[in-house]
Amino acid sequence: MKKTIFLFAFIFFTFVNGIGQTTQVVKGQILDIDSELPLIGATIQFLSENETIGSASDIDGKFILTGIPVGRQNFVVSYLGYEDQVVSNVLVGSGKEIILEIKMRESFETLDEVVISSKKDKTETINEMAAISARTFSLEEVTRYSGGRNDVSRLVSNYAGVSTADDSRNDIVIRGNSPTGVLWRLEGIPIPNPNHFATLGTTGGPVSALNTNLLKNSDFMTSAFTAEYGNALSGVFDLGFRKGNTDKYEGTFQIGAFSGIEAMVEGPINRSNNSSFVVSFRNSFAQFADELGIDIGTNATPIYRDLSFKADFGKSKMGHFSLFGILAQSDIDFLASETDMNDIFANSDEDSFAESKLGIVGIKHNYLLNDNSYIRTVISSTLSGNDFNSDRYLNEELSDKVSFVEVSDETTTQSISSFINTKHNKKFTSRFGFNVERKQLKSVAKDRDGRPDFDMDGIPDFGTFRDIDEDLYLFEGYFNNKYRISEKSTIHVGMHGLVLSTNQRANLEPRLAFTHQLKEDKSINFGYGFHSQMQSLPVFFYLNENMDGELEALNKDLGFTKAHHFVSGYEQRLSKDWRFKAETYFQYLFDVPVDRGSSTFSVLNAGADFVFPDVGQLENKGTGKNYGLELTLEKFFSKGYYGLLTTSVFDSKYTASDGVERNTAFNNRYVMNLLAGKEFKFGRDGKNAWTVDFKVTTAGGRYYTPVDLEKSEMYQTQVLQEDLAFTERYDPYFRVDLKLGVRLNNSSKFSQQFFIDFQNLTNRENIFVNRYNRETNSVNRVNQSGFLPDLLYRIQF
Repeated sequence: MKKTIFLFAFIFFTFVNGIGQTTQVVKGQILDIDSELPLIGATIQFLSENETIGSASDIDGKFILTGIPVGRQNFVVSYLGYEDQVVSNVLVGSGKEIILEIKMRESFETLDEVVISSKKDKTETINEMAAISARTFSLEEVTRYSGGRNDVSRLVSNYAGVSTADDSRNDIVIRGNSPTGVLWRLEGIPIPNPNHFATLGTTGGPVSALNTNLLKNSDFMTSAFTAEYGNALSGVFDLGFRKGNTDKYEGTFQIGAFSGIEAMVEGPINRSNNSSFVVSFRNSFAQFADELGIDIGTNATPIYRDLSFKADFGKSKMGHFSLFGILAQSDIDFLASETDMNDIFANSDEDSFAESKLGIVGIKHNYLLNDNSYIRTVISSTLSGNDFNSDRYLNEELSDKVSFVEVSDETTTQSISSFINTKHNKKFTSRFGFNVERKQLKSVAKDRDGRPDFDMDGIPDFGTFRDIDEDLYLFEGYFNNKYRISEKSTIHVGMHGLVLSTNQRANLEPRLAFTHQLKEDKSINFGYGFHSQMQSLPVFFYLNENMDGELEALNKDLGFTKAHHFVSGYEQRLSKDWRFKAETYFQYLFDVPVDRGSSTFSVLNAGADFVFPDVGQLENKGTGKNYGLELTLEKFFSKGYYGLLTTSVFDSKYTASDGVERNTAFNNRYVMNLLAGKEFKFGRDGKNAWTVDFKVTTAGGRYYTPVDLEKSEMYQTQVLQEDLAFTERYDPYFRVDLKLGVRLNNSSKFSQQFFIDFQNLTNRENIFVNRYNRETNSVNRVNQSGFLPDLLYRIQF
């Protein structure tokens, strides 16, 4: 360990004292926010007390600024007839050129009146149609906050109304909803669960397969989202991959305890048409962590790898084409001889072997129809699969074992998405689009759990409980209109429609959002959305065993789960860099799948585990409701520091077929986050910085269903007291994280970054689950991760 620390220190400070002032190139493109037409002749200036550096955009809206000092810098962009825009807090480093995409809004003022009235910050979204309960995030934020593990899911858990299911996974719980209600999109198309070790029907996992080094600024939405987004109930991740550098070749090398060992390269394909590529490969660092004796939450060693890429082929007569994708694979072996009863993921009397795979490949096409309209089309194919095998030992000596579970799942999707966007004038913009997906599920699952012993060998017989080879089509269409009533007021009106091919179930979903600027520093908003989501494929195609021993599909007539969303908000700029925001919401869910007989089961409680519930004979008769208040106090990064305080107070209930209203599995009641960080400049011209970041999180304990110990002992498997579903509550959650780092700009072509993130600094024993133990015939408490350091070292050149 000492040798490792010495090696890092040697690498860091070998080049720390560069000669002279270090500068970098800042370049990019300036576009109209509604039509995405390049703005010719727009001016961009570097804001500095010591010097003025400026440039004007060319015929393609492109600009370039040279000689920009490293550090956090601000820029102002102007164009006649448009609102001036300040782009603040751009982190300029010496190892990589900065590429900006700046979108400007046409002004209500006359052409000879230009007023600085817009400041680009995280309160605005990339998608100009997203008006409420939305914000953008950047790569720099993902790596800045403590406890984030270089994961966008864990980043957004710092926002009001959002939390993660537990330390072991990054499932996102939004306003008390199941994580399965989240829609993931990449480059405009829906994608499957983008995580390593993902399993059928879930949306999270232990380690993200999304490489944040490739992500551009992206959007996250939590309620009443615009009509463009469908087949989701709780929230939307709308992500995009950035373009590679079109002028020079650049590289990145990174080592992270969670994100792995990474090598990335980018550069031009053909400089004449501004085509470029960026590609990155990562492999897990867990093997090295295991050798160093670092606790990773389980005795097994996770192995995972992924390849992410984007090739942008530049502008041509046929339009603008790009190719993007993610290929990922992961596996882990849990051996009984190396597992104890407190392991989060495994049982101490079983050998288990898990493997997962992910593939996403898409082609994107953008075509300018005229000065006011463009059409964007994406065609993609995705694959998500996992295999799980478990062998159970028959004696304490771990000498005899029998295959107990065999599962093989594979989901493939082919999709096409397209929309036409038209800016009719400076007040009115419309968008019409559609999305068609063909989803296919192949799943075979066998086990011995609860089965008879017909061959009288003392071991339950092996039986098939799932054998699926089915497909379906989901058709979606939408329109969204944005109308600027005045310079201070904007209204969004839209409609989304869905049709499911197998049972012809359909739904129309009106959407409405209104924003109004009360004063220069105060605004209000209101939104309504009718949302629906098809059932997860393992629920929809679930097979029941009938009286003749044959498998029969009984859930294929299930319709969409539906919800009405109401949200209102107030926002105030307390000063230039301070913001206060309050939002209140109410969500009513109905047509929720529940058991046909009297039961406590509801799909609203599914989705935050490695296994999706296998339940048949469901009908759309359940309900649920979520309501709450969210408060945010934020200090944007300026003067060397930032701060973020978020508080969520909410209630989440459901009613199943027994007619009793209960707490959902995600009803924490409250979540609070406090984050802050400070940079201390050092070196020549303050080009380097020490960084300190901390985070404090507390949340109410979740409700759970207690174990029926007597029946569990009888059947030698966990049985819950369903009549007491979600009546007991775990202890509150509390965690402190502290991150220390340094950023070095060594020369005009080389930069380094290092941090160590002390997660769960106080080693708090937060409960994970109360679980039945077959060996001791008792209920054991299993805790979440204890003290866990996360390291990251990055060089760019």
